[in-house]
Amino acid sequence: MSEEILLSLANVESAYGPIKAIRGVSLKVRRGEIATVLGSNGAGKSTILKTISGVLDPTRGNVVFKGEDITAQDPAHIVRRGLVHVPEGREVFPLLSVHDNLLMGAYTRSDRDGVARDLAQVFGYFPILKDRERQDAGLLSGGQQQMLAISRALMSQPELILLDEPSLGLSPKLTKEIFEIVVRINRERGTTILLVEQNANMALNAADYGYVLENGRIVMEDSCERLREKEDIQEFYLGMKDAGVRGERRWKKKKTWR
Repeated sequence: MSEEILLSLANVESAYGPIKAIRGVSLKVRRGEIATVLGSNGAGKSTILKTISGVLDPTRGNVVFKGEDITAQDPAHIVRRGLVHVPEGREVFPLLSVHDNLLMGAYTRSDRDGVARDLAQVFGYFPILKDRERQDAGLLSGGQQQMLAISRALMSQPELILLDEPSLGLSPKLTKEIFEIVVRINRERGTTILLVEQNANMALNAADYGYVLENGRIVMEDSCERLREKEDIQEFYLGMKDAGVRGERRWKKKKTWR
């Protein structure tokens, strides 16, 4: 895996009115890896992605992508630079067909032959979308809409995908299928992925490097292999009750994590 830093955040803070959602967040994503941000609901995970993609302007700090400071840049410019955000809740265009949703993902491109090849490739990843190609996207199941949202992002030929809660509202079987495809996209296309996910077990199995977010702050980071071995992660994110009582005591006393 390349050691090139594709994306970096330095001391980023973002707020919704008077409420700070993330506080001094710094992280790095290397080219070709899957990185993940873990945390409970409301910890600020989605806010990180919105700040990176330009949906939300930070009140402090810098976001750098491919060596360019993209802090508070227009989202359309950020997409053209090769960074695409798949938001929580999928947000497909419900009255457009599956085919037209996919073409919307390619709106920045003019290479018709390349668009056709990528269309065939995403149908290879998600054959059900080929079967539903002429169907309105709003009539798809939740899992199929998630597949469509990921495929639409791929149609822009991104170097980095921000993927927000892909398992939200899906069955365990569909979640497993989605994550398998996410890993395939990373391995086969070399697409870098920053994944926000509450299903810590799936995220840690899929990703290479992880950050743990608590109350808007990064409190732990390490390779996913090492994170899985930590008692705090086992106890509070993986549901392993036999991880020991020391993690519980640290949590209750709100001490700094190891």
